[in-house]
Amino acid sequence: MVRVLCTALSAESGPHFQMLADAGHECHVPDRSRDLWNNDVLIDVLKEYDAVIAGSEPYPAKVIAALPKLRVLARAGVGFDAINLKACDEAGIVVATTPGCNHHAVAEHAIAMLMALGRGFPALDQEVRRGEWKRVAYPRISECTLGLIGLGRIGQATATRGIGLGMKVIAFDPFAPAEFVRKHGITLVSLEELLKQSDFVSLHSPATAETKHMINEKTIGLMKKSAVIINTARGPLIDENALIHALQTGRIRAAGLDVFETEPLPLSSPLIGMSNVLLAPHVAGLDNESHDATWALGAEIIMKLHRGEWPGECIQNLKGVSGWKW
Repeated sequence: MVRVLCTALSAESGPHFQMLADAGHECHVPDRSRDLWNNDVLIDVLKEYDAVIAGSEPYPAKVIAALPKLRVLARAGVGFDAINLKACDEAGIVVATTPGCNHHAVAEHAIAMLMALGRGFPALDQEVRRGEWKRVAYPRISECTLGLIGLGRIGQATATRGIGLGMKVIAFDPFAPAEFVRKHGITLVSLEELLKQSDFVSLHSPATAETKHMINEKTIGLMKKSAVIINTARGPLIDENALIHALQTGRIRAAGLDVFETEPLPLSSPLIGMSNVLLAPHVAGLDNESHDATWALGAEIIMKLHRGEWPGECIQNLKGVSGWKW
């Protein structure tokens, strides 16, 4: 029997409980009053479990070393930058993700933020609540340029929605899918040109050493003052201090942020008080359909590995390793 803990938020319901129970395993969720971003708390919560379906809480080497029973760390979603892969390799812990489950949800969230900010929210909402009655014209979104940094599953899903709104879509991605680009008439440009041309910049890149703070004081300086930036990818892609300064000084118009350098976002962050910033708590990938699909795939990965199968399309580490056993 495998004992599985679901630390990711919203794991209290879904098909994973029945799937794992039917296979003879246990599945639980932690006490939500405990701070799983605290390494010592996370270690204490996980010490008796064999597998975890994880959220965005960090798994540094210290945590991995303190969990000798852990065999599988399945991340709900596609980002795994908060997990120390080297430590997992050394411990023989499989790190997996759940690709193909939430790209439509993230794309809809990015477009929702784009549309809201493009038409002056949340400032308009706040003004009405204060009794202010202003009329301000904004650029028509269907005549704007949407620049996508990253054209993977989520970038592609965002692209088709932008095209459906009548937007011109351009993209920067060194590995862009040629057939998709041709079919949808997307123009590939350099990062510098994308930042210069775009009215809306939407980030869809993984967090790596190369992409950390790709949006910074210098790159923000290339953007239009009327530009809006949307980040539903990973918080470290943006230098938050540089973004805050740009928003405060009017260097760019607005930002929609679902992810942050520090999560949960500290209440002391200047972003919270800004009327040209739309915030969300890292929920872009969550809708009813992605919720069920993500939990089902997380459970399926664990069950396959326990049966001796190797779902390679979901596994992000132990490259070149053969003969892994539970």
